[in-house]
Amino acid sequence: MNKKVPQRQCIGCGQMKGKKEMMRILRSAEGEILLDTTGKKNGRGAYLCRSMECLKKARKNKGLERSFKMSIPNGVYDQLEKEFEEFEAE
Repeated sequence: MNKKVPQRQCIGCGQMKGKKEMMRILRSAEGEILLDTTGKKNGRGAYLCRSMECLKKARKNKGLERSFKMSIPNGVYDQLEKEFEEFEAE
């Protein structure tokens, strides 16, 4: 029997992919938005493909705002882009 792979939708491009192939962005209980590289932290998660392009699309189409039902300051996106660059560089 095949084990079902959990699928998540990218908030940037809207594609469905396996959870392990994606980056999780987390809104913690304190309302902090951060990149959850482990995928195990507590809080509300939104998923993105591992590409800067999808992060930029999510910024443009307000994907995070929709996922977290709150307004997201530009600084948060800037911080995520920085973290993304570091992650892509690894």
